[in-house]
Amino acid sequence: MEFCVFTEPQMGASYDTQLAFAQAAERAGFDGFFRSDHYLTMGEDGMPGPTDAWTTLAGLARETTRLRLGTLVSSVTYRWPGILAIQVAQVDQMSDGRAELGLGTGWFEAEHLAYGIPFPQKRFGLLAEQLEIVNGLWATPVGERYTFEGEHYRLVDSPALPKPAQERVPVIVGGAGLSRTPELAARHATEFNIAFQPEDVIADRFSRVRAACERVGRDPRSLKLSVALTTLAGGSDADLERRAVNTGTDLSAFRAGHSFAGSADEIVEKASRLKELGAGRLYFQLMDMSDLDHVAYLGEEVLPRLR
Repeated sequence: MEFCVFTEPQMGASYDTQLAFAQAAERAGFDGFFRSDHYLTMGEDGMPGPTDAWTTLAGLARETTRLRLGTLVSSVTYRWPGILAIQVAQVDQMSDGRAELGLGTGWFEAEHLAYGIPFPQKRFGLLAEQLEIVNGLWATPVGERYTFEGEHYRLVDSPALPKPAQERVPVIVGGAGLSRTPELAARHATEFNIAFQPEDVIADRFSRVRAACERVGRDPRSLKLSVALTTLAGGSDADLERRAVNTGTDLSAFRAGHSFAGSADEIVEKASRLKELGAGRLYFQLMDMSDLDHVAYLGEEVLPRLR
């Protein structure tokens, strides 16, 4: 099983803050650092302002040594698929093969308005074509050309360069959709992720994506299943309450929600149930990126018991 940290830098984190956090996660024994891909905060001041996800990951590629680095998830509205394929391939080279691409439809219209990014009302077709294009460009042998003709994108005789360091860059597709999302994951992804959902919904979506794999002739075991949950952990009630206050969270409501909450024992119990459902990777979403002790606690008290 793999264990990653998942962050929301648009809520207020400079590159230096993210670097310190990622390096702390590496020291703590986490397998990956994943960040959201947003340009506008949700409800807070978000100072000092947004950082671009793939620019950040390029920097971290040179300043970490072991962590997997990726997005959960990039929006198809931000980048043309050919440019995205180049960016991710370059970060993969810079990290010696540690990049992963999470890709989704996007949802936050306000950030598009704030930065002049077009936000079409129908975006699922964009996602389907972008997944096909980025995988197709990376898979095209050196010296050959890639052409794609779709409803939304047209590529003609692309040299399909540069190539990633990995033979195949992992691609993550996620969401709680009942049919189209599992189908896309089965056809184009190496990982299917579901976030912030109760265990019965997680079990149902895992079942649906396994069935989608079978329908397209794919071995369901070849698709990694993962879960992302917001996390508040601590060795004492005082630690938990302090972390809740620092993130503007009501601790009682947080405990009652779909999250990793409480002591190491409680988190290990929850994680073990998710593993039984089929999860091969867990993302611990940590909202306070200045709280490096939070990362250390998970690394010292939780991860050794789950490995």
